[in-house]
Amino acid sequence: MAHRVAEQAAMQRRIAIVNDHRWIQPVDPDTYVQNILTEDALLTAAFEARGLATERVDWAEPGIDWRAFDAALIRQTWDYFERYSEFCAWLDRIEHETRVFNPIDIVRWNGDKRYLLDIAAAGVPTVSTRVMKRQQEPPALGALLAEPGWNEAVVKPAVSGAGRETFRASHPVVDEIEARWRKLLRAEDMLIQPFMPSIVDRGEVSLVVLAGSVTHAVRKIAAPGEFRVQDDHGGTVHEHAPTAAEIAISERAIAAIPGDVAYARVDLVDGPDGPLIMELELIEPELFLRHNPGAADRLAGAIVAALTDRFEASG
Repeated sequence: MAHRVAEQAAMQRRIAIVNDHRWIQPVDPDTYVQNILTEDALLTAAFEARGLATERVDWAEPGIDWRAFDAALIRQTWDYFERYSEFCAWLDRIEHETRVFNPIDIVRWNGDKRYLLDIAAAGVPTVSTRVMKRQQEPPALGALLAEPGWNEAVVKPAVSGAGRETFRASHPVVDEIEARWRKLLRAEDMLIQPFMPSIVDRGEVSLVVLAGSVTHAVRKIAAPGEFRVQDDHGGTVHEHAPTAAEIAISERAIAAIPGDVAYARVDLVDGPDGPLIMELELIEPELFLRHNPGAADRLAGAIVAALTDRFEASG
C-alpha cells in the first residue's frame, strides 16, 4: 500500500516540455514538425518511465500556472529570438515559480551570441567574432572587413536563430549589402565573423552533450548554393561519429559555461588547425534524440537527479 501511495504521489509530479505555439497541436504535421513530436514523445516516455507526468506547453500562453510543474524543460521555443524582450520577461516571471532547465541564468547568458567572446577568453578555440553595438550611424561594413583583412565574412544578429538575417559579405561589399547592414545595425546588435569555407565543403558538426557527456553527434550539410546548414534553409542531417578532437573541444566548451547544464549542443566547424566552436546552444537546441533514442533517457535521468532533493523534501 505504501508503495502504491508513493507511486501515485510521484505521478502527480509534472514536467512541462516547453515549446512555442506552432508545435503544440499541429494539424497535418510535415516531416519537420513530426521530428519535433518524435523528440518530445521520446522525452515523455523517458519521464513516465521514472513516474513523472509531462505536459507539452506553449511558453507564451497566458494563464499557465508554472508553479504546478516541478520543472520546465525548454525545448522547441523556436520563436524566442523573434520575441526576445517578451521571452526575457517570461524568464523573469517564472524564475521563482518552477525549476527551469537549463537554468535561467545560463539561458540569459546564452541568449546573446556575444557569449562567444567569453568562450574564446577561456581559451577554447572559437571562430573569431566581432560584436557591433546598435547605432544610428553605422560604420561601413566594407571598412570593418578590411580592418582584419577578411576577404569574406558572415554577418548575423547577436540575438538570432535559424539563420535569421544571416548573410555572407565579400570585400569589396556591394551597395545592396551595405544598405542591408546599415538597416540591421540601426535596429539591433550584430556580429561579424570570418567566413569558414569548410562550412560549404564539409558542413557543421553538432555534438550533443547530456549530463556532462557526449552522447551522439550529427553532421549538418548545407543545400547546394547555401552556407546555412539549418533545415529551414534546405540543410540535411547525417550520422556522424565524433572524433577525439571534437569531443575534447566540446568538453572544454562545456567547462567554460558559467554554471551547470543538463543539456548542450556544441556546433563545430573545421578551421585550418582543427575544429572551432561555431556556437554553443544551451537554450532550445535540436538534440537529435531520434538519432539516439537512449539519449532521451539520459536527459530525463539528469533532470530527475537534479530535482531529487526537492522531491524528497516535498515527500
